[in-house]
Amino acid sequence: MAVRQNLFRTISSIFQRHGAVTIDTPVFELSEILSGKYGEDSKLIYDLADQGGEQCSLRYDLTVPFARYLAMQGKKEAQQIKRYQIAKVYRRDQPVMTKGRLREFFQCDFDIAGNYDPMIPDAEVLKILSDTLDAVQVPFYIKLNHRKLLDGLFQVCGVEQTQIRSISSAIDKLDKLPWEQVRREMTEEKGLSEVVADRIGQYVLKRDEHILDILEKDEFLMGNEEARQGIADIKLLLEYLDLFGVKDRVRLDLSLARGLDYYTGIIYEAIQTEVEGIGSIAAGGRYDNLVGMFSGTNKRGQPKTIPCVGISVGVERLFSLLMARQDVEKIKSNATQVYVISAGDGLLKERMRLVCELWDAGIKASFMFKNKPKLEKQWNVCEKEQIPFAVIIGKDELDNKQVRIKDMRQKSNQGGGVVVERKEMIDVLKNKLT
Repeated sequence: MAVRQNLFRTISSIFQRHGAVTIDTPVFELSEILSGKYGEDSKLIYDLADQGGEQCSLRYDLTVPFARYLAMQGKKEAQQIKRYQIAKVYRRDQPVMTKGRLREFFQCDFDIAGNYDPMIPDAEVLKILSDTLDAVQVPFYIKLNHRKLLDGLFQVCGVEQTQIRSISSAIDKLDKLPWEQVRREMTEEKGLSEVVADRIGQYVLKRDEHILDILEKDEFLMGNEEARQGIADIKLLLEYLDLFGVKDRVRLDLSLARGLDYYTGIIYEAIQTEVEGIGSIAAGGRYDNLVGMFSGTNKRGQPKTIPCVGISVGVERLFSLLMARQDVEKIKSNATQVYVISAGDGLLKERMRLVCELWDAGIKASFMFKNKPKLEKQWNVCEKEQIPFAVIIGKDELDNKQVRIKDMRQKSNQGGGVVVERKEMIDVLKNKLT
């Protein structure tokens, strides 16, 4: 928990740096709110038994509840908002602890909602993602695609409109399965013709750093309006990412599809390169129509939609990476700064008065709950709990209204330290702790 809370603080500080406010949403949502938003992964939603009230489910992610929240706020929140949320979500999945895949886990989301000029918020979200992973020192790259480019590609290849989402879901598995298996799923399970599947393969299997230039020279693809719009958005986004200094982190990957049904524009995944088998550690994209599913229609009969773009950091997978680096015995699991120690007689009441004085001054302090603790055991607590300072009292110190302050990080003899006047103890400790 100490490592996890430090991770949360790091991520929150970056989100706050970019001007975000935080909100909270219920763990329960109406089942109808969650249904139809996650493609084939909808089977992983935890439905709760009906006990006579409304049918509810545990939230699958933090994005759909955020969209529902925006729709409920009406006009006052419909302008512009940067929001972050760190909370638990739930999946009816098979847990794999070593890969950070759990049934109940935290997500850290950052979203920008509102009408802005194209690709500016998208670029900031990817800058935030890069800063977050740099802050926790995880090596990574970002796979980038665009739903319109992908949809246009499918249309050019001959995929029927009704099949686009199911074929997208199959293509999205290319990071885990070989092309032969994905092709078999598309043709044998989803009824796509082999000719169309092979056309798709010519695009999604391309691995070229100049792939954008290649696509722009493709007359068939550029003849599709959606594909053209997707490529134009990507080019503009890359210009902004260059200004933010993160363009070199991004790789265009046409096999990235993101199985969630609500994405409408740019989509991306961050892939860590430190450990094999963990996969993506963050993902997100643009979802301009999701709020409109909950907000009703305007006077012209159109959905009251709010454009949104966001990122979700898979904190459990980050946590598993960070823990693999740690020497568990050296993790400081509490925040104690000062340990009050008695030498000689137990001096329990004097220790209690001292520790209370430290608490009242805002200093995190503790002492041993024994009348006459052995000196060696008190030293051992400081070492085990990695407490940086000890305040030591004995008969001489009490008689002279003094205390001895020792820096426990120094490996000098245990009786060392600096003698200070009791009335100066707080100021001396605060100076040492800054």
